[in-house]
Amino acid sequence: MYFDRYLPPLEAEMRLVLQTDDERHAGLYGMLRYHLGWVDQSFQPTSTWTGKRIRPVLCLLSCEACQMDWEQALPAASALELMHNFTLIHDDIQDNDETRRGRSTVWRLWGRPQGINAGDTLFALSQLALSRLIDRGVPSTTVISASRLFNQTCVLITGGQYLDIGFESREGVMVDEYLAMIERKTAALVACSCEMGALIAEASIKRRESLRAFGRHLGLAFQIRDDILGIWGNSEVTGKPVGSDIVRRKKSLPILHGLARDEQLRHLLAQATLTPADVDRATELLQACGSRAYAEELEKAHHDEALAALEVADVHGAAAQGLYDLAQKLLNRAQ
Repeated sequence: MYFDRYLPPLEAEMRLVLQTDDERHAGLYGMLRYHLGWVDQSFQPTSTWTGKRIRPVLCLLSCEACQMDWEQALPAASALELMHNFTLIHDDIQDNDETRRGRSTVWRLWGRPQGINAGDTLFALSQLALSRLIDRGVPSTTVISASRLFNQTCVLITGGQYLDIGFESREGVMVDEYLAMIERKTAALVACSCEMGALIAEASIKRRESLRAFGRHLGLAFQIRDDILGIWGNSEVTGKPVGSDIVRRKKSLPILHGLARDEQLRHLLAQATLTPADVDRATELLQACGSRAYAEELEKAHHDEALAALEVADVHGAAAQGLYDLAQKLLNRAQ
């Protein structure tokens, strides 16, 4: 229900930010609209819907749950989604990923230099989107606090990406190190989204901190679920090849857990190339040494912590129920 209510005005807010009268920049903005799923690679309108829009919806739900008109937070929700997508454009370049959401990535179509430029532009536009809070009548002191929270979060995200890139060439990465990385790279923005809604609603410090904790644990559970799907997900649902994280030798949570426990798995993943049979065998070894069960248990633990924090936040009404329902929906999702 809340997705149906929030998404049309959210998309409208984002489109206002991503418009230009300068024809010389039409291609640049076309790349951004393509990434967001609004146009195809020829910049013609498309009905393709890309992205879950979870972060902005969490912001709007949190704002409404704190007894504020959720439309006040639309500029912040828009900014959060644009910032998230800026990180995805750069992430695709850094990871050499050629597809995202079943379509070619921006850099794959227009080259790495333009991909970097597109990501930079989207980050700048996210800042301009956030500044539109003033137009909604949000007090300037609150807008300054929102900007500080927004940029502190961006630093955390890029710091997490720095760690993640470093892990690629490192042996012996520990599970605890990995969890600290995803807390920055993934969970920080989810936490920010929940806190941002409460901040705009001028909620108490306790409520803000509780909603931030809700988002933090939800973000960790969300990433762990992604890690599980990267090995055991249904390719027809996820849009990724079976065992894609094994093929890429991605240091995800189940793989790090398995590498620390199974010598045969270590030898297998040390091979120069992996055949489909190797991928199947690695999957079996991860299952046998309890890596899937470990990841699922940790996902459930963070999910439970998220719900506990939501209870402490002491929010009520339809939007509070929406936060709970969304947390439940994300647990054990298939994509």
